[in-house]
Amino acid sequence: MTYAVSLETIEQSYAELEPLYRQHYAAMWERMAAQGVQMSSYNPRFEQYDKASKEGWLLTFVMRSDGKAVGYSNIYVTNDMHNGDLIAQEDTIYVVPQHRNGSGRLLARFVHAELKARGVKRLNVTTATDLRVSKWLERQGYKHTAHCMTLTF
Repeated sequence: MTYAVSLETIEQSYAELEPLYRQHYAAMWERMAAQGVQMSSYNPRFEQYDKASKEGWLLTFVMRSDGKAVGYSNIYVTNDMHNGDLIAQEDTIYVVPQHRNGSGRLLARFVHAELKARGVKRLNVTTATDLRVSKWLERQGYKHTAHCMTLTF
């Protein structure tokens, strides 16, 4: 299979990515529920995503195979409040299960290259849908720097 990754706006890609967003959210919802963490139903705030995208601090990377979206990553870019460094935080990273055959590496390399070219110093990623991804991230050079804990009310 041939894969291609591009940087797009939410406005350009939302209609095509929405079914993947929904699929990703369902998988994350199920895993969180298994941990006793209840999340609300899928109801994205498209207007906020669109605004952030248009203002340039939300980047949407789309991976396609034969022209069809099979993965994506939404990354927020901002300045660290403590030192001013340009940093990035993933909102979502997802590859559909049938394309988890190494294609995620291509998506990650594209994201990393773009962020580095923009002068980003750090990318923070939280694995929430599939915790096995942490091992893959380690092989990509990521370091364990924190643990995410969730308290529900």
